[in-house]
Amino acid sequence: MYDYIAKQLAERLKAKKVVVWYDVRREFAPFVAELRGAVRTTDEAVPVTVSGTAARLAEYDGSMFELRAVVEPFVCGDAPAECMIVYLPGCERDRQGSVLMELEKAGDCYEPQLKRLARNVLRQRYTDGVIDEMLAPERVSYEDLSHASSDTSSTEPPSVLRSIFHGTSGSEGIIASWLANNERDAEIEAKEATRELVKLVRSKLGLELPETTPLAKLRSIALRYVLAAEFRSVLVGVVPSSVQAIPAPKSRDEESSVRELARTLRARFAEVYPQIADRVEAELGLREEQAAFASLGSIDTFRFEERVLLAHCGDLITAKKFNEAIEIIVGQEHSFWLDRDVGRKAQWEACRRMAELGILGVTVLAAVGKAGGDATDWVGAYAAKDGWFRLDQAQRRLEAWVANLDDEPEERPLGVVRSVYEDACRAMADGFTRALVAAKWTVSPSLHQTRIYSEIVSEQPKPVAYFFVDAMRFEMGVELSERLPKTVEVSVRPAVCALPSITPIGMAALQPGASSSFSVVEQAGILGAKIDDAFLPDLTARKKFAASRVPRLADIALDELLGLQPSRLAKKIESAQVVIVRSQEIDHAGERGFTFQARQVMDTVIDNLARAIRKLAAAGVERYVLTADHGHLFFPSDRNESMRIDPPGGNEVELHRRCWIGRGGATPPGCVRVTASALGYASDLDFVFPMGSGVFKAGGDLAFHHGGASLQEMVVPVVTVRMKTSKAGRANAGPVTAAGLPEAVTNRIFSVTIQLDGKNLSLFSTELVVRPLLISAGKQVGGVGMVVDGDFDRTTGCVTLEPGKPVTVAFLLSDESSPSLRVVVQDPATDAELYRSPTDIPVRLGV
Repeated sequence: MYDYIAKQLAERLKAKKVVVWYDVRREFAPFVAELRGAVRTTDEAVPVTVSGTAARLAEYDGSMFELRAVVEPFVCGDAPAECMIVYLPGCERDRQGSVLMELEKAGDCYEPQLKRLARNVLRQRYTDGVIDEMLAPERVSYEDLSHASSDTSSTEPPSVLRSIFHGTSGSEGIIASWLANNERDAEIEAKEATRELVKLVRSKLGLELPETTPLAKLRSIALRYVLAAEFRSVLVGVVPSSVQAIPAPKSRDEESSVRELARTLRARFAEVYPQIADRVEAELGLREEQAAFASLGSIDTFRFEERVLLAHCGDLITAKKFNEAIEIIVGQEHSFWLDRDVGRKAQWEACRRMAELGILGVTVLAAVGKAGGDATDWVGAYAAKDGWFRLDQAQRRLEAWVANLDDEPEERPLGVVRSVYEDACRAMADGFTRALVAAKWTVSPSLHQTRIYSEIVSEQPKPVAYFFVDAMRFEMGVELSERLPKTVEVSVRPAVCALPSITPIGMAALQPGASSSFSVVEQAGILGAKIDDAFLPDLTARKKFAASRVPRLADIALDELLGLQPSRLAKKIESAQVVIVRSQEIDHAGERGFTFQARQVMDTVIDNLARAIRKLAAAGVERYVLTADHGHLFFPSDRNESMRIDPPGGNEVELHRRCWIGRGGATPPGCVRVTASALGYASDLDFVFPMGSGVFKAGGDLAFHHGGASLQEMVVPVVTVRMKTSKAGRANAGPVTAAGLPEAVTNRIFSVTIQLDGKNLSLFSTELVVRPLLISAGKQVGGVGMVVDGDFDRTTGCVTLEPGKPVTVAFLLSDESSPSLRVVVQDPATDAELYRSPTDIPVRLGV
């Protein structure tokens, strides 16, 4: 006890040189006498040594002024000449008019409590239950406590529990270890430590346990008490009757200790906590009772709370209370139960995406209702930095996520947000089409699709890669730009595509020469575009035309590019001035009616475009322009028959879901007709488009469609990129390791733990940003969807690793046609591989 108090004093003296010590109850007089070393015979300040620190001791003896006079010679300079202890037994500090105010302010005012200091010392030998009994008497003295803390003499034997739970820190740690398992029960009974354990539980938790009851039963009683108390502490409203029957902590300190103990159980004994909680949950009958939704404030105590709370979030979304749902969802991101169940965490992520889509849908619908009639303003509002396109982005992210879940989310909230999105799309399409009609089908000064080659591609230093991404919406172009490394020069601007927004017309509009001569015509019953005298009805004609107009042109499909070895790719594009890269994955999946597959591949296409850019950079290409022939409208299910529009009839040349091309006929209600000449085409064709988001009776799956005049179909991205050429490769050191690789991928969502390898920590003393991927035959077939205990950027797909800290990533397999895959971790700036799984992992979905 003496050594502990002396050490406290010495630390204060070293910090402030002067300590003014008030001892109202004269509890520390024996300590001061021991420090002095002899009977006090003088009023002067006497020299003493405090835990190795030389000081002077001045003691109060009835006069504050006398005491100040004694101390003054030692403290009158700019800095005290010596360390000084000013001891005032039986005095209470005057905080307003103390004679020693200057000393108190300049030095350290010390007002210790004997029992509090004693508890810290006694904890080295005793548990809190024993200490409570030792400190209980009102007049327990310094001498009593000094004897109790001595190694040779004590009023109680040293703690038996501490010897049993050796290596366990603190009283809370002992209780948690005992509650988590029964491995030491036999030793507790053999050494007759049950009484000490009961005292400890009473002291820390306020729970009275019968000493004569078997330890197994005591553990059950204590666990019910702890978990019920934590569960009750976050409830608002009616407490379930089964929980009311359990005693509650009587003080705030006890309640705080109980909650801390429950957290300790989850943190230190995560493997056994689920079984403990499930057993207590069953004993209390909580699963059957199903506490009221509004009363649940946490989902950490019991497993059933997570499902109940998720259902409540679904009800909030169904009621269009999206912001309330988001507040709950954000609060549960690091729940104990979700961090250990990727499937359940994925359901919460789906709920979050639903709520975010709902919020954006309501916001955009309100903004559309206030929009004016200028078509240029509509394009500007859609493509602005935080424009309406974010609604389409949120919808794609939700639908792509839902498509990868093994269990689809609850139907009602999902249906509500889909309906909100469709309402917003319908209003946008109707309003924009009316604005186009009023503007005589011109959007000025917006960039027109036919000018992309002449004004952007041809102006780039050569070589330049020119990407044609079939059906890439504006929002996908923005996301692509965000997934590129921060060091890359990138810009995104909107362009208005040629009508009708179908592939043969849009792809032709991207050709060289389209800015000076472009028409949509019919020849021999076939629809196509015409540039000068060249008729371009299909891909073959367009490729031949481009080759005739662009010297040293290379043409390659995205799939082929990704699969080529670097040396073969370099040879294929050697000396090329323009490299055309074609991607048809989005439109291919959508047009063929593969709605489910289309939802899965959309995110993968964006990632593979980014991979293609990095691969071309390694082959020596520095400049890139990426754009699309048209965008698309995409809904998760087919249009009802009642929503389909009868075509106009007349001399029909082509019928698409969102446009009719021909001559004559009758314009159906809810549609608008425009002549080819009004669009600037040298032909006698007519075009008919639905005003809103309706479709013609054109056959096929109408969940994915284009051809019309909506913002989603007509506004395409023009992404301009400059990336320094660099050689991508594998890292020599392999600084990232992975654990928990599956023997086979049997679910679209599975988890792997990655971390910086300990032997490479000297190379990475700070955090490292990486991009984990799923790769098959050179293509990306999946990426990270969620991260547990780590920092994850949902936009870029990058994860931040800290030295020595494992991070669990949940991968989403987006392309289920892959027979096998590898887990790859890349440097996002260079594409260098920091880790690659040693063997191919077979994909066996449904197994």
